[in-house]
Amino acid sequence: MLDVHRLRIFRSVVASGSVQAAAANLGYTPSAVSQHLTALQRETGLALFARAGRGMRPTAAGHALAAEADRLLARVGEAESLIADLRAGRTGVLTIAYFASVGAAWMPYVVRRIGTELPGVRLNLELREEIPSTREERADLQVVVAPRGFEPGSGFTAHHLVDDPYVAVLPAGHRFADQQEVELAALAEERWVDNDFARGWCRANLIEACTAAGFTPTFGVEAHDYPTALAFVEAGIGPTVLPALGAVRLPDGVTRVGLLRPTPVRSIHLVIHDAVEHTPAVRIAIAALRQVAAGPVQ
Repeated sequence: MLDVHRLRIFRSVVASGSVQAAAANLGYTPSAVSQHLTALQRETGLALFARAGRGMRPTAAGHALAAEADRLLARVGEAESLIADLRAGRTGVLTIAYFASVGAAWMPYVVRRIGTELPGVRLNLELREEIPSTREERADLQVVVAPRGFEPGSGFTAHHLVDDPYVAVLPAGHRFADQQEVELAALAEERWVDNDFARGWCRANLIEACTAAGFTPTFGVEAHDYPTALAFVEAGIGPTVLPALGAVRLPDGVTRVGLLRPTPVRSIHLVIHDAVEHTPAVRIAIAALRQVAAGPVQ
């Protein structure tokens, strides 16, 4: 078992460049620092330093351990911060990951709700389109787009929030601008504005719906995100088709029209880390997300 205190001293020696400098920085004697280094090398069975003239330098193994120690000590620091929060009466840190259109439409309300009910909670918000492959990278809560019934991985639970239908956003004067709904195939001859540069699941879902309607859309302009695509629509360049959540705030002069036969739909889910599911901050976040997903809130 590695001693975290010895790892800190070891990193100080590597960063400071010598035992004497590390001892001065840490407030220890050079002899005490040397003893800790000797014990660490005995624990690991590795030669972590090599003589270099009258000094010493890290070996290749020493450099590798220093890099890993940085990651480990960062995690220890996070744990120590959590303990300090709990001792001070705060309720710790909550990490929420979400995709772009949720950020504008939902997250302001969610953050305000948590901040009002639990002002001591520190929120870390992360913009992520995909679920990370490793558990260590994953947030406490993540709002994701995924097929119904998908498996979020061991230690996590997925809850369906809402199905988000796609809509067409049309420029002023478009022939369908005065209609409430239009068949998807009616837009087959248009030159569309693409709004998903990443070619993610949402775009694949749209292309699948177009295939079901018997056509492949022609994209005249490729935009990197929904706001840019909507700006192109406002300029009269062409229509765009996107999930309704991405069309909550529209530029002046454009029209949102529902789609029929078929109506593309994306499913939005909340993935929760099982270890924190019953904490107060997570319960409030879940309630806020369910409320805002159900409809507009003040």
